[in-house]
Amino acid sequence: MTTRNPIVAGQFYPDVPEQCREEAEQCLAARTLDVTLPEHVVAGIVPHAGWVFSGDVAGMVFQALQRTGQVVDVVVFLGASHRYAGARPAVWAEGRWAGPLGPVAVDGAMAREILEHTSAEDRPEGHRGEHSIEVQIPLLRVAFPSARIVPIVVPATCEAVQFGKDLSRVLQGRPSVVCIASTDLTHYGPRYGFAPAGQGAKGLAWAKGVNDARFIEAALAMDAEAVQSGALETLSACGPGAAGAAVAAARELGREKGILLAHTTSAEVMRRFGRTSDEAVGYAAIVY
Repeated sequence: MTTRNPIVAGQFYPDVPEQCREEAEQCLAARTLDVTLPEHVVAGIVPHAGWVFSGDVAGMVFQALQRTGQVVDVVVFLGASHRYAGARPAVWAEGRWAGPLGPVAVDGAMAREILEHTSAEDRPEGHRGEHSIEVQIPLLRVAFPSARIVPIVVPATCEAVQFGKDLSRVLQGRPSVVCIASTDLTHYGPRYGFAPAGQGAKGLAWAKGVNDARFIEAALAMDAEAVQSGALETLSACGPGAAGAAVAAARELGREKGILLAHTTSAEVMRRFGRTSDEAVGYAAIVY
């Protein structure tokens, strides 16, 4: 059996099982859901920074799935492509993903259907060094212990939106399958080589209130094409392919708008700890 071992356990989230479970439970319960949810969630968008920065935001999507009371048998995770250089989505099609809370099985049958009906390729090497899906696995393990996964890295190519449309046809009529895309938003400041509005409070306000907001507005409006192309043009997301594909899939599955659960930045998180920064990364949680 092919096993993917974690690469950021002990860095982005705890690698000690008891501590990992405790912190995952905290992430799921940290924020209150004060929005009206759909009866059934078909897709979502989560961030993928270390849990101390964005775990509570990601946890809201899993909490929303729990709140609806829906059965979740399989999560098709669409990950950002930080290192993968391929042009087509890369599927980890069999085996399992290991982690501090135990392994999560890959749904091989669904993976094969996705490979058959979309442009995706069976390329487990595409997940080498990629953390955007991995940091979600313990959260899923706590929220839905028996759920299986289909991990797919989605590069920011012109095929991403069409891939999402094709993926929707595999998901159609399967209410126990959910598609979750993983992306962070604007990476702003000197470390990231991106500060068009200057440094300091003014620049950070622009990153969240203007640049992140463009991405979120397109995502809520179900404009998958603008999600992908806009993020590429304005550097408003590191996983535009994954997000664009998820929005396209949700749109094809009949969703007319997204629901924003939370939006924050790493700079805002640091202020809670009494620290300041001239740099920030945006995080949002959205469901469909």
